[in-house]
Amino acid sequence: MTTGRALVDEISALQLPRGAMAFWWLGQLGYAVKIEQTVFYIDPFLAPGTWRNVPPLMDASEITNADWVLGTHDHGDHIDRWAYPRIAAASPEARFVCSRAASATVLGLGIAPERVIGTDEGQVVQDGDTVITPVASAHEFLDHDPELGYPYLGFVIQQDGVCLYHSGDTTRYEGMRCKLERWSFDAVFLPINGRDAVRYAHNTIGNMTYQESVDLAGELKPRLTVPGHYEMFSSNSENPQLFVDYMRVKYPERQVWVGEHGTCVIVPPREG
Repeated sequence: MTTGRALVDEISALQLPRGAMAFWWLGQLGYAVKIEQTVFYIDPFLAPGTWRNVPPLMDASEITNADWVLGTHDHGDHIDRWAYPRIAAASPEARFVCSRAASATVLGLGIAPERVIGTDEGQVVQDGDTVITPVASAHEFLDHDPELGYPYLGFVIQQDGVCLYHSGDTTRYEGMRCKLERWSFDAVFLPINGRDAVRYAHNTIGNMTYQESVDLAGELKPRLTVPGHYEMFSSNSENPQLFVDYMRVKYPERQVWVGEHGTCVIVPPREG
């Protein structure tokens, strides 16, 4: 496991062929992703605290290589109020993408308005070869504000022939699969921690179970599925081996990655 400045340097130094991508799991549902020379930090959760089972992999002020920072929704383990200002200072060219509902929070952290892109389902963010398409997520409920739109988002990222989907925190909802089937994914990143009455009663809003995530991946047929959101908090966890075993018997042709934080995983270009 690589951590600290060495991890940032590893991400910056990695050279990838066209059509390949690399990712590093940062913990919870946070990942650093590299496509060509573009570096995305998706839901980086780096605030220190004794309540974490996994310490932050780096200090946010060490992140000098961010091009894009994507926050799927306004919860502290996804839009990290401690980390965001530090990343913004260390990576002055980085842009921050979030829902319109969360943009006030991000702006309130002192990040310049021209660097914050508040978006919603149906509002594609594009810069050159980078295309970021928001897709509504249902964090227990498919909430929608008539003025601000969906507060919970997933993101489809396309660049350099690569296509990935990060769902953010979500349960499955009617029409979700149909929205996503228009893409052919190289990788999908899905939560598996599930939900129940005890957690909901304590305001711990739930996600897909490992079975639901397996079925969504089995239907979308990505080249690689990456489960997350199962290890950070003891009261809101799941055993990823259950996900692996269920995928193996139900969709044996699908590839899964479960591994250590801070490990470089390369998804090679598609054959042909």
